[in-house]
Amino acid sequence: MRHLVFLALPLALCACSTVSDGYPSLLPRPIESRDAGEVVRPDPVVTPDAALESRITEQVAAADRIATRFRSLAMETESRVAIARGVAPGGESWVAAQVALADLNGVRGETVAIVTSLEATAAERLSAGTPPYPALDAAIAKLSSIAAEQTEKVQALEDALAE
Repeated sequence: MRHLVFLALPLALCACSTVSDGYPSLLPRPIESRDAGEVVRPDPVVTPDAALESRITEQVAAADRIATRFRSLAMETESRVAIARGVAPGGESWVAAQVALADLNGVRGETVAIVTSLEATAAERLSAGTPPYPALDAAIAKLSSIAAEQTEKVQALEDALAE
């Protein structure tokens, strides 16, 4: 009897292993074979804006004139600060140095105003959803650097006078 069970076992196993199309394939499905990486979108093309280009050119030219004026005024202020070093606050040379520093700081403020104006234009473009304008970004970077140098110069002269 035991032998019959062993003979019947292969027949029973064959009955369980029928080929059926109802089972899913183990091959990759289409969703599994797609690329899950980020979609590469081309950079938006900036259309030239003649009015903006003109404004940028005017602002950069004005900033260059201001920078020239700043350099000459900085030389004058340096000499006044050098004369006023060590003098008690309130003396004539100290007051002259303070006035020169105030004038120099006023000229620096003109540069900062131009940078602020250009940054406001860039912010307006951003909020409107337009792509960044490379000439505007370059002008902001250049003029921001000039304004930072001017700020450092004014601060150095103020520190020198305070010694």
